[in-house]
Amino acid sequence: MYGQEKGGSGERFKTGIGGLDTMLYGGIPVDNQVILAGGPGSGKTLMSFEICYNSAKAGIPAVFLALEEEPNTVIKNAKSAFPDFKDIDDLIAKKLLYIDGEGSSNKLQQESDSSKYIFGNMVADIEGILSDYNAKCLVIDSISLIKLMLGDELSYRRSMISLVSNLRRLNVTSFLTVEMPSAERKDLKFTPEFYIFDGIITMYQTGQEDKRTLAIEVVKMRGTNHSWVLSPYEIESNGFKVFTIEE
Repeated sequence: MYGQEKGGSGERFKTGIGGLDTMLYGGIPVDNQVILAGGPGSGKTLMSFEICYNSAKAGIPAVFLALEEEPNTVIKNAKSAFPDFKDIDDLIAKKLLYIDGEGSSNKLQQESDSSKYIFGNMVADIEGILSDYNAKCLVIDSISLIKLMLGDELSYRRSMISLVSNLRRLNVTSFLTVEMPSAERKDLKFTPEFYIFDGIITMYQTGQEDKRTLAIEVVKMRGTNHSWVLSPYEIESNGFKVFTIEE
């Protein structure tokens, strides 16, 4: 069962991803703001898309904001990775799934002396989209671009505090992807602003190119107990499959 439900620790947002909700002991506490971090090729964009897709399938409107790709490219890649998701266009037509981000991305890349002003406009746009669609699930892919455009660490940290505060006020469960410099778990490092967020889920890939192993870990999640086990996963035609010992 996907969507939101009551659990032992309060209301939960279920990602609908096999094994991941088990690792989260029933799902993510509603209104948590979660970092989904991974190196190149780990599948974080596809996983965040599937979370939006599963939310829309459950009747909970979801917004996917792509800051680094055109919406059509996001849809094309998702259909290619998940050929069993045959109702993507239908969910978009029914306004249960909204995929965009070009406007926000263009704002971030404007030349201006006030990056704070531009970021504020982008946040206002996000609030407007969430309100228009009555969305309770949001993906921003990725906040690495925001960090690049804002320039310095202090501005980025303040902007993330502002963003998290606004998303909490809007009662939305959000997933913000971020690029890790290394796909190896042994090289995992978090910058201070990560601790602003309620949850951190990391995705790794290890081994040689012809024997690559994918694994996922819930590093922290406020408001719930969760698995501490590093669990392998695969990307299949019908979505992600996480293999966890809790099952």
